[in-house]
Amino acid sequence: MNELSLPARAYLLACDTRRDRLPDREHVALLVRAAALTDLVLRGLVTDDGGRPAVTGDGGTGHLVLDDLLAELTADPHRKWRAWVRRGARGTLQSLEAQLAAAGTIELRTSRVLGLFPRRHPVVRDAATAAALHDEVASALRTEARVPADVAALTALAAAVELGTVLPGRERRRHRERLAQLEEQAGVTVPALRKVVREFRAARAAVVASSSGSAGA
Repeated sequence: MNELSLPARAYLLACDTRRDRLPDREHVALLVRAAALTDLVLRGLVTDDGGRPAVTGDGGTGHLVLDDLLAELTADPHRKWRAWVRRGARGTLQSLEAQLAAAGTIELRTSRVLGLFPRRHPVVRDAATAAALHDEVASALRTEARVPADVAALTALAAAVELGTVLPGRERRRHRERLAQLEEQAGVTVPALRKVVREFRAARAAVVASSSGSAGA
């Protein structure tokens, strides 16, 4: 694998290397998908066209996840950013995991929940790489200087997906103004990701409330 793409870096950032697990796969899938969209924007291959991604560049990137997404965007140019964050997120996550495993970046182990349901556990081969990504994000939050666009995007996306293992709520609140600056630098995918995450949380809360109401009845 060539230099790590933004979705690969986002994935490694989300991995809990101490417990060899990936917390909240649904949200990490959204993070990876949004990171892939952002990566294409930063490479100049996609731009915003009235709230929709428009393919503007020719050729591939050398990263299968990015090139597959680029092909999707080319074939269906009418969806808005938020729809693209949601659409195919799980498949993008699985494809990225397979590629990282093939490259030796991670090892995928499988256990079974209740002895029945398989669950994947990523073991990051080089924990120092994941640690460096956390340091990169922390540094971007604490400096007032302009950081590279990919670092700004990684930090803003990590905040938008609200994974406590990456950026706890207290850190997001403490650095709210700085995150706004980084989001402006990162582009349109970040607010789209935030909206999708909030929709997911609202849907989960509704299911829990409905289950509680049924149990009480």
